[in-house]
Order: sequence, then C-alpha cells, then structure tokens
Amino acid sequence: MRETPDPKERRTRRRLTADDWADAALAALAERGLAAVAVEPLATRLGATKGSFYWHFANRDALVAAALARWEELSTERIITAMEVAEPDPGARLVALLRAATASAAEGPLEVRLLAASDHPEVAAALARVTERRVGYLSHLFELLGFPPPEARRRGVLAYTGYVGHAQLAHAVPGFLPADQAYLATVTDALLTR
Repeated sequence: MRETPDPKERRTRRRLTADDWADAALAALAERGLAAVAVEPLATRLGATKGSFYWHFANRDALVAAALARWEELSTERIITAMEVAEPDPGARLVALLRAATASAAEGPLEVRLLAASDHPEVAAALARVTERRVGYLSHLFELLGFPPPEARRRGVLAYTGYVGHAQLAHAVPGFLPADQAYLATVTDALLTR
C-alpha cells in the first residue's frame, strides 16, 4: 500500500519551473541523445508527476523547443556576455573564449549530441541560430583585432569549425587530442597570425 505524503513535506517541496524541466531535458539529451527526452523518465528524474510537466508544456515538442532555447541562452548568450564583462582586450577575450569553449566541449557531450540530432527540425534551427551567433561574435572579435570584415568572417568560421572538430574528436576518439595548453596556444596563434 502506498504511503500518503505528509502535507508539510508537500508544502516544503520546491515547485518545478519550466527551466527545471528544460535543464533535465538537456541533461538527458547529453547523456543519451534526443530520444532520451521523454516525459515519464524526466518526471521520475525530477521526482515530479506528469501533471507538473503538462503545467508547463503542451507536449514533448514544446519541451524540446524550451530545452534548445535554454541551451542557446546558457551556452552562447551568457558566455558572450560574461566574456564582454570579464575581458576588455579583444585578443585576450578571444584566447579565453577558445580555451573555455574547447575545455567545455571536451568535458560534456551535449554539443556533439545536438550535432548528431541535426535532422530534427527544431534542433537544426537551433544549431543554425547558435552557429551564426557564435561565428558572428568570433568575427566581431577578429574585426576588433584589425582584420577586414571578409577576413574576420573567414577566421571566425575557421575558429568555430576548429571548435566543432575538437568537440567531435574529444568524444569520438578520447585521448587523441593533446591536453596541454601549448597545443591550444598553437591553434590560437595560427588564427591570429596575419
């Protein structure tokens, strides 16, 4: 027989937000791919009911859209904002950004899982927006360093494709990429050399 929850316990439990559900969806996606974003397992993971899910979302597609928007905000917009605040020098900002992004991509598989799910229309649209935003920001930094706009764009694309390739290899062939800072310094120097 199931025990009835203590009413005090119910009152002290924090109500889940849409961001809690989106974060759980991103964690599941990182662990097992887009197919792992399912209502019942996420409810179990969060210690919630499906009713909590339906309070925030009409269906799974709405959750996927919210998770992707959350990923865009956390993994792109907040990072760009933090870089702008933390480092006034565009060259140092570029180096710090590349170091942080490369380390982050090697640690967690979320970006690789999203790339693998690019045949899903919502994921494809989010990847296109994030790619354009990130390449645009990198291009902006190269322009601040004195590169003309077309060259700054080319270097922004090169830096971003290097990041994506690094992320893919870090997960597909663990241990292949050098872990030392000298390697990343060589990559950064090549990007900055005129």
